[in-house]
Amino acid sequence: MRITLLLLAFLISLVNSQAQNNAPKLKITPLTGDFYIYTTYNTYENSQVPANGMYLVTDAGVVLFDTPWDTTQFQPLLDSIALRHRQKVTLCFATHWHSDKTAGLEYYRQQGIRTYTTKLTDELSQKHNKPRAEFLMTKDTVFQSGQYRFETYYPGEGHTADNIVIWFSKEKILYGGCLIKGVDDKTLGYLGDANTKTYATTLLNVKQKCRDPKFIIIAHNDWTDPGSLAHSIEMARQLK
Repeated sequence: MRITLLLLAFLISLVNSQAQNNAPKLKITPLTGDFYIYTTYNTYENSQVPANGMYLVTDAGVVLFDTPWDTTQFQPLLDSIALRHRQKVTLCFATHWHSDKTAGLEYYRQQGIRTYTTKLTDELSQKHNKPRAEFLMTKDTVFQSGQYRFETYYPGEGHTADNIVIWFSKEKILYGGCLIKGVDDKTLGYLGDANTKTYATTLLNVKQKCRDPKFIIIAHNDWTDPGSLAHSIEMARQLK
């Protein structure tokens, strides 16, 4: 009986391993109009964890929000965008200093892409020996790329001291990154670099700034439910 159970456990492990090996390393999903969600994967606590980023196709080139977490997917993402849209990536923004957002900054800078973070993100990236951007923002900034306009917004400390969100006021799209968690999440995730005292206030600032978003893009779970911000606020309130 014991041998049978061990054999069964081995077979299940083998099937799971093969499934992970056969899983796509890069997934691109249309959001709305010229907006697309791209997903790469990495291992965290012995599990494959998805990391969502976003890109926007504009008349002036493609704008990338955060970089792939999987370092093998820096160039495949550029190739996929070029093949699908006949456009090059011209701008790249990272929303905080953790590797799931900044890993590709140096690689993309070398490809001639203008890379951006806040000055605070740059200071933390330097402190923790993470890739750094070429251009730094010292305050909330409005950008125009082709026909699209968007704003970087620092709402306060939460997931990290430097986390920002990206707000498309016309399209009502909120790119929340790791600051906001999905409706199915039971916790706010990794809090090792978080400010648990201000997290709820920071999320309330996002709610005040980014009114009635149609889409809220989060980093590590299902991004299709816009109730993620309200759910995250409730979880953050319980931290105090």
